Amino acid sequence: MDEKRLVVALFGLLVAVVVGALAFQFIAPLTVSVFLYYSTRRFYTSLRRLRVPARVRAVVVMSALAVPLLLVVSYATVLLAVEARQFVMEYALLDVAATHVDWLGEMESLPDLTVSGLYEAYQAGQLSPMVDFLGNHAALLTTVISNFFLNLFITIIVTYYLLLDGYRIREWLLRFDDDAIIREYLEAVDRELEAVLFGNLLNVLAISLIAIAAFSGYNAVAPAGAEVPYPALAGVLTGAASLIPVVGMKVVYLPLTGITALPLVLGGDSSLLVYVLGFLVVAVVVVDTIPDLVLRPILSGKNTHVGLLMLAYTLGPVVLGFYGLFFAPIVLVVGLTFAHTALPRLLGAAEPDGLSPNQMRLDDF
Repeated sequence: MDEKRLVVALFGLLVAVVVGALAFQFIAPLTVSVFLYYSTRRFYTSLRRLRVPARVRAVVVMSALAVPLLLVVSYATVLLAVEARQFVMEYALLDVAATHVDWLGEMESLPDLTVSGLYEAYQAGQLSPMVDFLGNHAALLTTVISNFFLNLFITIIVTYYLLLDGYRIREWLLRFDDDAIIREYLEAVDRELEAVLFGNLLNVLAISLIAIAAFSGYNAVAPAGAEVPYPALAGVLTGAASLIPVVGMKVVYLPLTGITALPLVLGGDSSLLVYVLGFLVVAVVVVDTIPDLVLRPILSGKNTHVGLLMLAYTLGPVVLGFYGLFFAPIVLVVGLTFAHTALPRLLGAAEPDGLSPNQMRLDDF
């Protein structure tokens, strides 16, 4: 009997190693999937009150994330291309760029960004240098694009089935309960991950609304020459950038300040720069500092220390790369919840009077 158990255990270990090795190859999309699952699960569960089927609820939740994101990215890309073309043509930057990029020297002017404009430019041979450049780097472009869509496909599929079958994974894990320690720990981790990651989603939405209001309010009092372009889009991008560690929203409002100030500097109208400086102050204080001090502690979970969470968001990408932005907070919550919930019981530590491990805050740890 013991020999059979040993064989089964070795086989299980082998299977676990193979599955783990395969999962490690796709650690980035799998981590993003877990992040999205816990960020949207509360919304998915709330739709149950409307008696919507589970599969429809999962599609609705994922569409609520994907459609606005796709629209914002598409809108931003189109605006960026149009504004960049106008800026390049207005200040004759094509000649300057041609001195550094050889194939740009063969283009007399930038084509109109319309279907007919691009078709006419192709017929006239204006796009030939660009086509040749893309052809020479086709292998690299194909690899990058195929990897992107593969990871996107994995993220969509895993998130969808986590929303549908996440409870089954939870029930399977709870089968290995031992003196209620495993159950207590898994339930605590599950609650805290949802609180932390759903709080991040709320933080993005809140900062987006604050940024839109602040940027639109600035445009209402600033003269036409010093207005911020596309305040609504800039506000949404600012909210999304709040997930980025260290630099955060600065990757949006600092370039936005430069874009607003550059025409004034080139046009010699430096008197309006005081308004641009005022916009920078508004962005730093109203959009960046105050929400970070007020909202983040409220939306950072019930037990996870805000400072440790900030370190996780900061150090995760540094150590692990892009997916560390999502992986590090998950590992932090899992580790701290174990140290706070299961470890004291495993070591036989007494619980504080009237306070269960699930009610204790890490501030008291």
